[in-house]
Amino acid sequence: MEKNFKRTLITTALPYANGPVHIGHLAGVYVPADIYARYLRLKGQEVVMVGGSDEHGVPITIKAREEGVTPQDIVDRYHAIIRDSMKELGITFDVYSRTTSDIHARTASEFFRRLYDNGCFEVQTSMQPYDAEAGEFLADRYVGGTCPHCGKQAYGDQCEACGTSLSATELIDPYSRLTSAPVSWRETTHWYLPLNKYEERLRHWILDEHPEWKPNVAGQCKSWLDMGLQPRAVSRDLKWGVPVPVEGAEGKVLYVWFDAPIGYISNTKEILPDSWEKWWKDPETRIINFIGKDNIVFHCIVFPAMLMAYGDGFQLPDNVPANEFLNLEGDKISTSRNWAVWLHEYLRDFPGKQDVLRYVLTANAPETKDNDFTWSDFQARNNNELVAILGNFVNRAVVLTHKYFGGTVPAAGELEETDRQLFAELDSLKEQLSANLDTFHFREALKNAMDMARAGNRYLQETEPWKVAKTDMARVATVLNCSLQLCANLAIAFEPFLPFMAAKLRGMLGMSQISWEELGSRDLVTAGNPLGQPELLFEKIDDETVQKQLDRLARIKEENRLKNWKAAPQAPDVDFDTFMKADIRVGTVLECTKVPKADKLLKFLIDDGLEKRTIVSGIARHYAPEDLVGKQVCFIANLPPRKLKGIESQGMILSAENADGSLVVIGPTAPVTPGAQVK
Repeated sequence: MEKNFKRTLITTALPYANGPVHIGHLAGVYVPADIYARYLRLKGQEVVMVGGSDEHGVPITIKAREEGVTPQDIVDRYHAIIRDSMKELGITFDVYSRTTSDIHARTASEFFRRLYDNGCFEVQTSMQPYDAEAGEFLADRYVGGTCPHCGKQAYGDQCEACGTSLSATELIDPYSRLTSAPVSWRETTHWYLPLNKYEERLRHWILDEHPEWKPNVAGQCKSWLDMGLQPRAVSRDLKWGVPVPVEGAEGKVLYVWFDAPIGYISNTKEILPDSWEKWWKDPETRIINFIGKDNIVFHCIVFPAMLMAYGDGFQLPDNVPANEFLNLEGDKISTSRNWAVWLHEYLRDFPGKQDVLRYVLTANAPETKDNDFTWSDFQARNNNELVAILGNFVNRAVVLTHKYFGGTVPAAGELEETDRQLFAELDSLKEQLSANLDTFHFREALKNAMDMARAGNRYLQETEPWKVAKTDMARVATVLNCSLQLCANLAIAFEPFLPFMAAKLRGMLGMSQISWEELGSRDLVTAGNPLGQPELLFEKIDDETVQKQLDRLARIKEENRLKNWKAAPQAPDVDFDTFMKADIRVGTVLECTKVPKADKLLKFLIDDGLEKRTIVSGIARHYAPEDLVGKQVCFIANLPPRKLKGIESQGMILSAENADGSLVVIGPTAPVTPGAQVK
């Protein structure tokens, strides 16, 4: 039996303030959360949406060390960027705070202390990675090494190359990312939350009480529960964070995954100091956690166990509609590799196109499996759907009304079957739209809304008011009235998804306050009321604009490749006598020309000190022939002649391959006599 709640508290995962937010964050958490919050508000429900920046933890300290500044400098910078860019995208937080606030420090400390005083923790001493040179214990992210699964470089908690979760003890040749010194191991003591004590209660709450949860969420939780829960540390040996509020804990802070979700509570306290408990402890409040898949365990197992341990009436979330990951152009989004579309940069490069990004991210939302963002799809969805379907229908309806009725809403006459079919389809789509929004199927819900616009285009094509105007203006009035009513319905249907477009459309139609109950109405705009001037709701995005973004990504990919370049492994040893058989000499280039019908080949005429010899070399893509004339080069003189494109090549010019694939001809650093041997 479905329970009726009086209010809804929406929480959104707290982004690390060690960088801006990117499209993966938006598609996974913030756009769906905002869609749902806007939908509930349109329904007249009492809603609070809380968010904030996660400003503690190792990623912050790593960034600060890299830049030579304090962690506070880092979080101040990125908190402002995240907060402002989210607001510009139209994410309607009631509060967007931060975990470095005083109220959060007090709330997190009090939370830990209550659990500590009630004997909820276990104390464990274990061996942890230590950097003797820096004199510090190392958090997982400060440990580097070789992944035992794929052989590539990895962190102490995860290999980004193959995606495997790791521990520092599994890495091959672990080292400190602080000083590059080998990791040593020392004893340290921490407090652990015994998750195993809450296992049965968690299992019943997730699997029995909430069968409606998304399969990806329930499946990951069941996997953890079936493996058996283990105690989890809630403290760390770090200098940056909320200090552990007990004696003997000097130099220790609350582990970020204990500290961060308490931010939902402290943020609520910040905006509602006198009534926050109503939103957290009243059974008639529905709590919804919007997160990405990497946070499922923390929000469905760890944080609920913390709330169970605390007691005092704290309610558990009613749903955790986590999304999977969004990739970028077929590659995993990575902050460390700068492989992302950053929100603040998008807003700069695409001014006024917030709704385009919201639309594309929702249409491609990774709701049940990982999905991919590509710039070609971004362009296609804008041009073929927002412009050609939604924008086209609204523009036609408003422009035709201005043309035939001076911009005044005409009165409808008796409806015909085509008109009734239009509204019947609207009613059906409204039911589907509401059902999909209620169950967090936002991708399908967006399609329902766009299908309303598709119905409008079909309606205009079938009724052809521009032809009927020659004989029956009363019928034209009815058609355009129906079309404008559908436009008004679109302003409601798209409000959760495309709020900027919806506001512009309401202005064009002269609509004021709207509500979800009105969706499906046939009288949203009143006959005789004037329309505003027609405006294009969307504009086409050209190839050049998209190519700039692709070029940027290509540069980033090349920069990452060069940064991670390593020399090829050494070839097998050869004995000295074998090496001495190679006659390497210096020659002077007398002539150099391109070989016809061979993109890679250059033909050299070289003075080798004895005679002139011809050598063909595959370096045409790296040098202009004229740039090599007069240069001295090293070549192997005693290779058997070999024909290339019909030219007999008498040797091999030596060159070195750079990390970027470019070739550099090898030659002496000072002039030498042609024919001189390389010793």
